[in-house]
Amino acid sequence: MLKTYFLYVKADDGPLSRFETRFALDGEAIQHARELAASLRRRHFNDHPGLMIEVIDPSSRKIHEEIIYPEGEQT
Repeated sequence: MLKTYFLYVKADDGPLSRFETRFALDGEAIQHARELAASLRRRHFNDHPGLMIEVIDPSSRKIHEEIIYPEGEQT
């Protein structure tokens, strides 16, 4: 059974976007966030300090946080 997850793209100055998506497992939602973060890194969205993606599960609990530019990687 598929469950609804929310992916919040956030920066230091607040939320930028929210995506609603469906996966069977938490790990699939987390992997999707990692792939989205990698895509944003390739596109150089570095004009937003603190850019990150939060994965929220169906019970509204944050299950993962993926930082777009880990320490030392921002260009």
